[in-house]
Amino acid sequence: MEEWMVIPPLEAGAGEFPESEELPQGVKTVRWKDTFGYDVEFLPDEVYANRDGMNLHLQLLIPKTGEEADRKWPLLVFVQGSAWHKQDLYCHLPNLLRMSQRGYAIAIVEYRPSETAPFPAQVVDTKAAIRFLKINASRYRVDAQRVALWGDSSGGHTALMAGFTGDGEPDMDAYREQSACVRCIVDWYGPTDIGKMNFYPSVQDHIGPESPEGCVIGGKNVLENPELAEATVPMNYLERDKETPPLLIMHGGSDMLVPFNQSCRLYEKMKELDKTVEFVKLVGANHGFGGFNCEEALDAVEEFIRKYI
Repeated sequence: MEEWMVIPPLEAGAGEFPESEELPQGVKTVRWKDTFGYDVEFLPDEVYANRDGMNLHLQLLIPKTGEEADRKWPLLVFVQGSAWHKQDLYCHLPNLLRMSQRGYAIAIVEYRPSETAPFPAQVVDTKAAIRFLKINASRYRVDAQRVALWGDSSGGHTALMAGFTGDGEPDMDAYREQSACVRCIVDWYGPTDIGKMNFYPSVQDHIGPESPEGCVIGGKNVLENPELAEATVPMNYLERDKETPPLLIMHGGSDMLVPFNQSCRLYEKMKELDKTVEFVKLVGANHGFGGFNCEEALDAVEEFIRKYI
């Protein structure tokens, strides 16, 4: 009978665990290293508010090190684009997971769709989410003093509006004991002047009452309601003597939904007012693809964020 010897548990952390000397014939051997960064904890469907009878959720990605009690992570609040309709909150999850592995807590914000509540509902929801996260900073292991705002498409527009207005209007009373101000903003191909979108090539109508832009102002024709359209223009909330978070704009030169000119208008206004702004044109890139889903794009975001967060 073959005899077996029981080996007692080894002490954890006492040097490297011994390498097995077994090597059956034909086994391929390699020596690789982990390069993805931190492990990540996923906290889905955290309710941050209830508006119009609708629970609004956060999808949270929190890095893990094994020493969570003493670690606070810089926070990236991400607003998912959706043409201001109901969001697919997991659309950018692969990119956001990679950013979280780099050492950032990520909170994906759900806002009320335009069918439920038109502008500025999406902006005030995002501000409420920022304040909720700051109030619950210890619970989510985030640094309430190091918060950046990032959004794509309509989420980029919402991020601009929330970041530019901070604790000013449009706003509501939720969690007002905490500030909604952020350290910097990243705008990926967001609309900035909805009344000018159909003056440039696009595969989509941006004027009619049923267009995304028409829906966000309450189901009205954009050009026939200039006062409503002007209220949605982020540049209208900029002032030379008013502090504005540094801004990174990234936009594809071949965007078929949000004309590249929309970002040009924003950039030119920021420069005119001597605001801190960086602008990256992704040559040949379309609306969120053709150059955005790569390490280089995330490197550009992280390089910018590290300067200001």
